Amino acid sequence: MQKKIVGILMSVCMAASMLAGCGSSQDGSQGSSESQSEASVEDVQDGEVTGTITVLTNRTDLVDTKFADYAKQFEEKYPGTEVKFEAITDYEGDVAIRLQTEEYGDVLSIPNSMANVDFPNYFEPLGTVEELKDKYKEQFLFAKYYDGKVYGLASTINAQGIVYNKRIWAEAGIDKLPATPEEFLDDLSIIKEKTDAIPYYTNAAAGWPLTQWQDHCWGSVTGDADYHNNIIPREENPFSQGKSCYVVHKVLYDVISNKLCEEDPITSDWESSKVMINNGQIATMTLGSWAIQQCMDAGENADDIGYMPFPYNIDGKQYATAGADYCFAVNSHSKNKAAARAWIDFMIDESGFALSEGGISLLNDSEMPATLKDFENITLVADNPATEENEGLFDMINNDSEIALYADPEKMRIVEAALGTSSESFDDIMNDWNVRWSEAQKEDIE
Repeated sequence: MQKKIVGILMSVCMAASMLAGCGSSQDGSQGSSESQSEASVEDVQDGEVTGTITVLTNRTDLVDTKFADYAKQFEEKYPGTEVKFEAITDYEGDVAIRLQTEEYGDVLSIPNSMANVDFPNYFEPLGTVEELKDKYKEQFLFAKYYDGKVYGLASTINAQGIVYNKRIWAEAGIDKLPATPEEFLDDLSIIKEKTDAIPYYTNAAAGWPLTQWQDHCWGSVTGDADYHNNIIPREENPFSQGKSCYVVHKVLYDVISNKLCEEDPITSDWESSKVMINNGQIATMTLGSWAIQQCMDAGENADDIGYMPFPYNIDGKQYATAGADYCFAVNSHSKNKAAARAWIDFMIDESGFALSEGGISLLNDSEMPATLKDFENITLVADNPATEENEGLFDMINNDSEIALYADPEKMRIVEAALGTSSESFDDIMNDWNVRWSEAQKEDIE
């Protein structure tokens, strides 16, 4: 399904580029003129904060509780405003379809599968990095950035790691967190032997949890902020043994092939898994730090939930990929752009949403959440933006190769190989990825 979504979104973006008036640019070009952009920024920042805005969100669990409280606070601050929410379960898929129209809310989270080059066709620029860095953490302003402008601001910043039940790990007699894949697998084996918990839960049936492994291929394993956007697009055979994508995906394969996960990953359940890790039925799950609070809130054992770095080190030092979660943006067709921008400012600057979700706030000098205690000595690595010659290159190769590293179909091949339900080996899959990546590189770089 995710692969189809990516395809739909790419088609939508290409079609929109050919339609007059589909974004800030009235001639269908990929970007606005400087004067248009300046006018747009002023329109968003300096207009009257009034009217009704609709906010599209993937957080179906918060619209009637936390978000309702935020809306009330915002409306009290700005009399004459009203905030409405549309909670969308299949956020990526539904928003991809709605982007074919002008009706995709006033504020929305930019779909993760959307290429940066298409931002000007759908969203208002929110300023330049230079303008925004005095308030916000500069390294995370490049998440939704194109041609010198920022189009989305991070709702929260995630450190990538692994959610675990501290009580279960302690009951297994493990008193030191793993720093290598071998130690991680050994620890899961001990948990299987000494406790009644499922050592690791893949959530493979939901699909998207498998993509949570991908971010570890960047900073967590390489320690290099340039790897994602500037190295792997030009790297020869990046899925070969010893390279980061091989290392990370091999851990997933080994967990499953060694039967250290749920009995049938194909029928596992995401929502119930949060309850299960809270009550100790599950020991470990790979998820972004956004999931910590959800797992804590899923039962009565919040204090049992911990968060560990990915088990890898470089000369004894551990790193963690860190990056923006969904980023708030203003629909370029909104009739109330100033109110839409004011909502984004309120959510980031005043609401405390990021910290309440166990995430890192985009605001400069904001405190680290208590949930990231195990990251005190971990170096967070945020992706550097692509250089001019590499801008958009990762997205092109990733899509043209049809590997789609942030979609789940190819990762399901790994699950099936590990379960023995396919005839492929792990190396067969990695070799296939190398061939397809190389072919796309030749096509897109030349």
